[in-house]
Amino acid sequence: MDYYGFYTGQEFTAYAYLGAHLDGNGAVFRTFAPNALRISVIGDFNCWQETPMEKVYDGNFWECRVENAARGMKYKYRIYRKDGTYLDHCDPYGFFAELRPATASIIWDLSSYEFHDAPYLKAAQGPSCERSEPPAGGVGSREPAGFYGIKRGGCRRSPMNIYEFHAGSWKKPEDRPDSWYSYRELAGLLIPFLQENHYNFVEIMPLNEYPCDQSWGYQATGFFSPTSRYGTPDDLKYLIDQCHQQGIGVILDFVPVHFAVNDYALLTYDGTSLYEYPHRDVGRNEWGSCNFMHSRGEVRSFLQSAAYYWLKEFHFDGLRVDAVSNLIYWQGNRERGENRPGIQFLQTMNRGLKERIPSALLIAEDSSAYQGVTAPVDAGGLGFDYKWDLGWMNDTLSYLQAPPSKRLAQSSKITFSMDYFYKETYLLPLSHDEVVHGKATIVQKMNGADYQAKFAQARLLYMYLFAHPGKKLNFMGNELGHLREWDETREMDWNLLQFPQHDGFFRFMRELNGLYLGHPAFYERDYDRDGFQWIDCSCQTAPVYAFIRKSASQAILVLLHFGDKTIPEYECSLPDWKQARLLFRSDWECFGGTTPKTSETYLIEHSVLTLEVKGFSAMYFTLR
Repeated sequence: MDYYGFYTGQEFTAYAYLGAHLDGNGAVFRTFAPNALRISVIGDFNCWQETPMEKVYDGNFWECRVENAARGMKYKYRIYRKDGTYLDHCDPYGFFAELRPATASIIWDLSSYEFHDAPYLKAAQGPSCERSEPPAGGVGSREPAGFYGIKRGGCRRSPMNIYEFHAGSWKKPEDRPDSWYSYRELAGLLIPFLQENHYNFVEIMPLNEYPCDQSWGYQATGFFSPTSRYGTPDDLKYLIDQCHQQGIGVILDFVPVHFAVNDYALLTYDGTSLYEYPHRDVGRNEWGSCNFMHSRGEVRSFLQSAAYYWLKEFHFDGLRVDAVSNLIYWQGNRERGENRPGIQFLQTMNRGLKERIPSALLIAEDSSAYQGVTAPVDAGGLGFDYKWDLGWMNDTLSYLQAPPSKRLAQSSKITFSMDYFYKETYLLPLSHDEVVHGKATIVQKMNGADYQAKFAQARLLYMYLFAHPGKKLNFMGNELGHLREWDETREMDWNLLQFPQHDGFFRFMRELNGLYLGHPAFYERDYDRDGFQWIDCSCQTAPVYAFIRKSASQAILVLLHFGDKTIPEYECSLPDWKQARLLFRSDWECFGGTTPKTSETYLIEHSVLTLEVKGFSAMYFTLR
């Protein structure tokens, strides 16, 4: 390890030196604890009796070698403070850990799993990402999605349809409903589901080790330890490997802002505030957890090494970086000023990750209006590939919560997103945050007490989402038309598919997903101004919006009617086109609507398309 790089926040492979590493008939243990009085390692290999560690290098690192220490054995560091008291800590760089409530680290060999995803990685890292047409078999082809233009590095001309997923509550085993499926079991269940429903990426909520199920992984204790809830590190590698072999990219939710307050982990690790701020006003946040002290090079090296570890050792395609606004501003509050150490950390981390793994996909969950989140670091930006468009999400959901009679006055909530869209590279999310803690589910958010109207508006919402420029993310359960807010202790309400309204909505989502992946107009020019054209957004008499999405090979007209009244003869000005062929509509009977499914072609006479537009409906047309 580069010690100078470690101290100055430039190190990305600290895990290769620190932690427990197998070494022939035994293991070498190393930890960084500059203010400890003395340290011993205790574990299965010495009957939990103390084996002293010695200071090495500059006296801030501690090391020992233990004979007969082997893979799978549990261990902790007994760290004595300056006052003579001690606490037993798990290893900050431990590669595996016990299942909560137990807290020991577990020795593991990082090289014990052999990946078989080389063809996927080669395609994902290829120099060209211009190919965006689907294979000859179309969207329904069994050819892996990753091999028709979906590049691991987040190629902006490729489609990204991300399924956000919580491993512990997607499905529960029938024979052990209080437990979880393992990583290996999930591979056999999740991958066919993703393929059949046309998702080409899965984003998994945090898999770092964490003590409290209710934190969903966002309050971490083991930043290098895949949670043992679902199996071993090799089991997680198997899940990712299998996804890649079927052309599915895998994104990990990564939490570099804060950590859990449990005293056996990072909190006052060496008897002092080694990882956290010593002062509570910046040391604790709104979630009650400890903020990392990003001004310390050792902390930056710790977090950068963790980010690189997941990408390098587990083959994750990318990271969704949590709570970026808290790194941009102190405590996420713009009024408190810019958090310069946090910004510098993001710039160094993102640039370093891209230098080491150019195809890595870096996504910012940022609720601020800070400029340059997706601009290159060399141009003064933060260096992310994508930023969540939370403005689009908030405006759209607010608009659909309003009664139809109020929507004309709120028309800017639909148009505003395109006023700022090209300032960053956006991804449109309907994430877990929108269906928890009294927020109601997506369907329940829709205005009105009539479920027929709620589902109609939810279908309208999703057709708007997929037609709007930007990559897509949808949280599990949304595709079922969930009526119950997400609960991490329960599996999704799969029984809803027994009911026609939900089954129709599920079918609608599956076909819409496939339509998105199969039509380049929806993604090829997401970030080019010539890929989007407003046709009608005046909303003078009705909340109707029309725009065109374009690729090099096709153009699709999108009509969205957010009102509840049918317009018998809606006129849409299309001077450059002669014909409009109906591609998809939200109110087909097979989806729970009232319109028979047909394929209709309309002539555009005198540059005007005239047709009936039903209330709470959306339509796509291919233009010729």
